[in-house]
Amino acid sequence: MTIKTVIFDFDGTIIDTETIWYHVFKEVLLERYDMELPLEEFAKVIGTTDESLQQYIQMQTGAEVDWQEIRRLTHEQFSGRLATLAVREGVKEKLDEAKQLGFQLGLASSSDRKWVEGFLKDFALWDYFSVVKTKEDVKKVKPDPALYVKALEELRVEPEEAVAIEDSVNGSIAAINAGMKCIVIPNEVTSFLTFPEKTYRVESFGDFSFEMFK
Repeated sequence: MTIKTVIFDFDGTIIDTETIWYHVFKEVLLERYDMELPLEEFAKVIGTTDESLQQYIQMQTGAEVDWQEIRRLTHEQFSGRLATLAVREGVKEKLDEAKQLGFQLGLASSSDRKWVEGFLKDFALWDYFSVVKTKEDVKKVKPDPALYVKALEELRVEPEEAVAIEDSVNGSIAAINAGMKCIVIPNEVTSFLTFPEKTYRVESFGDFSFEMFK
């Protein structure tokens, strides 16, 4: 089938919020609990919810963890680094290329809508997307395929007619299980991961062209 639609992930794919999240979690946990946070453990929650990270912290500290306090402290640290955030190199060019080729553009994110919409509008990317699906739209986020399934339904395309752009293992599993093709462009905190065999991995947005799907 001919590809008609491209559906982007958000965190880590369009803007690399994930690398900052890792560093702020690492710093807060070291300061508050004197514990190290290996990237291998943090990577398990990239693209999905924080439950396994909470469990890991609980197990490592052996104490009752005030998760709300950790979230408050990490959000404070993150907010102090907002000025360092930027759209990943090549993203804008790829969005323009997809539009020029006549593809519909959608977005599917495990984050909440306020978070995603705020960044997309701040970086003048909101108007590119015909459909935006976030965690409020589904019962289960990635690696469950529901976000992609919902986006495909609203865009009125078959899974075989769409390609997902992802950066995480959880996201790529969701896309593949939704029946889509998936291009993975890892970032600093996902580059060491092994992705499903069905994905097409490149190291930057400049390493592929949507022309390959025409």
